[in-house]
Amino acid sequence: MKAYLGIYTARLEMPWVKSLKEKRALVKPTIERLRARFPVSAARLAGQDDHGWEVVGFSLIGYDGVWVETVLREAADFIAAQAEYEVVGFSWSIEEVSLEDLMPNWAT
Repeated sequence: MKAYLGIYTARLEMPWVKSLKEKRALVKPTIERLRARFPVSAARLAGQDDHGWEVVGFSLIGYDGVWVETVLREAADFIAAQAEYEVVGFSWSIEEVSLEDLMPNWAT
C-alpha cells in the first residue's frame, strides 16, 4: 500500500512593500484562505524579517496520487491569483511513501 506526499514552495516578491506589517497583511490572509479552501498544511517558511519577499509552502498527503497532484496544482494557482505580490519562483514534488511496514500482517 502506498501514500503520496505533495509539497509546494513558492517565493513571493513585493518590492513596493514598506513595512513588515504591510507585507504580513498581504501574505497571512492568503495562507489562511488557502488552509480554509484546500486540505493542506501551509506555512510562511522564510523571509518573515525582510520587507520585499517571503517563501511560503504547503503540503498534503493522500492515497490517490492523481488527487494529490490536482490539489497541489489548484492550490498553487490559488496562491498565484490572490494578492498584490508576484510568484517569482516555485517548486513542487510528489513523493511516494510506502505503508507496507505499518500494515498489520493480516492486512497484507
